[in-house]
Amino acid sequence: MEMKVFKFGVAALMLGILSAACQSFKSDEGSNATSSTIRKWETTFDRSALLEPVTIEVEEDVAEESLPVINIQKEEVFQEMDGFGFTLNGGSAMLIMTQLSEEKRSALLEELFSRNENAIGINFLRLSIGASDLDEKVFSYADMPDGQADPELKNFSLAYDTLYLVPLLQKILQINPDLKIMGSPWSPPTWMKTNNSAIGGKLDPAYYASYAQYFVKYVQAMNGQGIPIYAITLQNEPEHPGNNPSMAMTPEEQAEFVKAHLGPAFQEAGIETKILVFDHNCDHPEYPITVLNDKDAYPFIDGSAFHMYAGDITAMSQVKEAHPEKNIYFTEQWTSSKGDFAGDLEWHIQNLIIGASRNWAKTVLEWNLAADPEQKPFTPDGGCSMCLGALTIGDDTVARNVSYYIIAHASKFVPSGSKRIESTYHDTLPNVAFLTPEGSLVMVVLNNKANKQQFIMQLGDERKTVMISARSVATFVW
Repeated sequence: MEMKVFKFGVAALMLGILSAACQSFKSDEGSNATSSTIRKWETTFDRSALLEPVTIEVEEDVAEESLPVINIQKEEVFQEMDGFGFTLNGGSAMLIMTQLSEEKRSALLEELFSRNENAIGINFLRLSIGASDLDEKVFSYADMPDGQADPELKNFSLAYDTLYLVPLLQKILQINPDLKIMGSPWSPPTWMKTNNSAIGGKLDPAYYASYAQYFVKYVQAMNGQGIPIYAITLQNEPEHPGNNPSMAMTPEEQAEFVKAHLGPAFQEAGIETKILVFDHNCDHPEYPITVLNDKDAYPFIDGSAFHMYAGDITAMSQVKEAHPEKNIYFTEQWTSSKGDFAGDLEWHIQNLIIGASRNWAKTVLEWNLAADPEQKPFTPDGGCSMCLGALTIGDDTVARNVSYYIIAHASKFVPSGSKRIESTYHDTLPNVAFLTPEGSLVMVVLNNKANKQQFIMQLGDERKTVMISARSVATFVW
């Protein structure tokens, strides 16, 4: 997790679930009254409403011709969504498994991952392959004593992850068997690196083949625990080798590793897990483009992953335009314990839930799912000491923070398999729309103005006048 300061902070938001029939788009209010009803959930910047269902309100004396129109075209379809969620790092898993009673843990997991009416339906998780900087210690699955190596990976083991992460994932998958899971490494085993350290360094070319087998064994071992790995990225933040753990990796090195080692290794082992490149900031779209330009690496790669601690979210569209057959994923953004709920909510909804989705992201993932009241655990000498979890887990207590609501405003209503569809973008009403597999229409709208705003949602010839509260985010479902 690269710690850079945002102008607006980091935001988040939560939602409920619904699948309202979309046989017609008709008003049930005023002179437009017809059959189907639009439902709305709001979170306000001042927290007076937190993913609350709200009655649609219309002021009868407002002339329709003066209102902005968001025209929704469900026939104009963009990417299919894999999901919205978080990174379930080792520290999050440890807290949920050790600090909550079985009753409270079960209730929390139902709330987070089920599709029932009172849940938020998280449908995508990112894991660290080995330790991230939000684990209680640094480890890999093939650690060796100093000065020793294990190129054949005879000592490979998920042992530490079986304490907390694996049993927690097994419980989650019982609730949502369709959950998609991505794995990202922060560092290979230190004996594979040029500096023999968890921090920084490079992957020694002598161990490229061993590292490819490390990924193979990881996917196979997790599958053996009943945990299918949908996708992997090659390296978390390959341009930021300052975390503990971390590693630097150039685009040329990623291309070489994929084409000569990882791609063939997955192919030989019959592994269909998707391979994603980059997994870093939007300021360098040339990085994933360079990897994808390698004609021999290209066939093995599903797409590119992004964070946004630097750059502009539209960089993802630059990569999509350069390689339209390849997918785009947004995989990480943090919220700070020193941040501001209003600023974080606004920034994250506008740039990620709306912005990333409108720039081809199949996933939108916030950073850590949980931390304790002191933002622990984190690794020494390079772990993130200010990363605010979506949840703060205490002694059998759970508090919900801004990123919980950010993700919930989408995850509760937009299941995997939904498709982003065209909707008119207004600077005063940023928005994004989706069509669910069940045929419901979902639209997330942001109002960062000091006054409530009325606007018209239009589908074909049918129109609906709705309102969004001042300084709030709303999800509309119909």
